[in-house]
Amino acid sequence: MIDALSERQTSIYSPPFYSSPNGYKMRARLYLNGDGNARFTFGLFDQTPQQRHIIDSFRPDIKSNSFQRPRSNMNIASVPLRAPAIDIHPNAKWIQNGLTVAGGNGLGNGSNQLNNPYGFYVDDDQTIYVADRYNNRIVEWKYGATSGQVIAGGNGDGDGDDQLNNPLDVIVDKERDSLIICDYGNRRVVRWPLRNGTSGKTIISNIVSCWSLTMDENGSLYVVDSGEDEVRRYRIGDAEGTVVVGGNGYGNRLDQLSTPHYVFVDLDHSVYVSDLNNHRVIKWEEGAEQGIVVAGGQGQRNSLTQLSSPAGIIVDQLGTIYVADSVNHRIIRWPKGDTQGSVIAGGNSPGEQSNQLYYPYGISFDRHGNLYVADRDNHRVQKFSIEPTIN
Repeated sequence: MIDALSERQTSIYSPPFYSSPNGYKMRARLYLNGDGNARFTFGLFDQTPQQRHIIDSFRPDIKSNSFQRPRSNMNIASVPLRAPAIDIHPNAKWIQNGLTVAGGNGLGNGSNQLNNPYGFYVDDDQTIYVADRYNNRIVEWKYGATSGQVIAGGNGDGDGDDQLNNPLDVIVDKERDSLIICDYGNRRVVRWPLRNGTSGKTIISNIVSCWSLTMDENGSLYVVDSGEDEVRRYRIGDAEGTVVVGGNGYGNRLDQLSTPHYVFVDLDHSVYVSDLNNHRVIKWEEGAEQGIVVAGGQGQRNSLTQLSSPAGIIVDQLGTIYVADSVNHRIIRWPKGDTQGSVIAGGNSPGEQSNQLYYPYGISFDRHGNLYVADRDNHRVQKFSIEPTIN
């Protein structure tokens, strides 16, 4: 089967060559890219037939005239943080009425409430871990739950080992069964036991404005310091870190950032940053001295060529960028190489209805391609389910 994705990319499927008892079928898929980024993947497909998991991935090596595995095997465990484990079709759509999966009961500190959620993490079982900023806590919301459980902080704002102060982001480190928290008000990154933890341990300190973070498949942390207009990578055991994006002062040059907010790292270790006050998303390839604008950068308005204070970002396997366009109260999908995006959620003026957003910030996919949004000023996390597509 041939799937014409765009003028730049075509994918070719093999017939299924394995069927499991529960209905999954294995097929190979060859991506032919005009930009030289071809790859060959093995994937599991369900009866939709929507791809559910990438099992392995190979890329062409011109020198050896063969396909080689990339630096990191593209298996379920090594899908980039917050990215889907399926290939999202370029024409995929999401149900426009979101489902509230955390909060949504007004501003407050009750177990069923949030107060300005920013970053969050969605686990494989759809448990959500939310950085509940002004409640100074991380809250765990199980799938289908009507209230959450405080699993870090929640002891007032302070700098004690059992306290957080305006936490802005959180991820789960499965290798060490712990949370890693951007503790903005304390200018630090904290590791906190995921289960029955009563206090955390500072692993990175003296960050001017710790806004968000992510982790690559090697366990390296990437931390956005919006006050220093830079992103640093911290390898395991490295307390100082290395600047991998920005670090050249506040500005709008391609080697500068202006109050960066969120970060995404792909399997090639290219770093994508939402450059808030430059109203753009910028990509820095590994080892680059400057970035390239891959979304926005055309001023601060609401046309489809523009972004207004972009926040959370994700990049899928096709290089499509998903960005929380916060001041425009919408989520934008921006295909690789295109000059404009399209609205996939929100964009119906700010509000609290199920098809509206009010300053969206963090975003994430689950492994099935459902989209989650931290709807900040509605004090909730919304889930927009992906509609079935036939490839």
